[in-house]
Amino acid sequence: MASRLEDYIAEGRTLDADEREIAALSLRQVDEARQTEVDSAWDETIDRRLEELLSGKVEAVSGRETIAIARARAAARRK
Repeated sequence: MASRLEDYIAEGRTLDADEREIAALSLRQVDEARQTEVDSAWDETIDRRLEELLSGKVEAVSGRETIAIARARAAARRK
């Protein structure tokens, strides 16, 4: 790990819990221009998926069914 990064991490450990949370949240934020790109991409995905649902191209699955499918697939991969 780079010395500079190690210094930042060590310094971060001296912060109290609230300060660490604020620091972590600020590090996850993207700049405004990038956020606009991300939002636009999500809007396109949402529009596409909604159209697929409304047109009947895909069928809605309940949340419980989705979790059951995911668990079954994960169990199959572990075998």
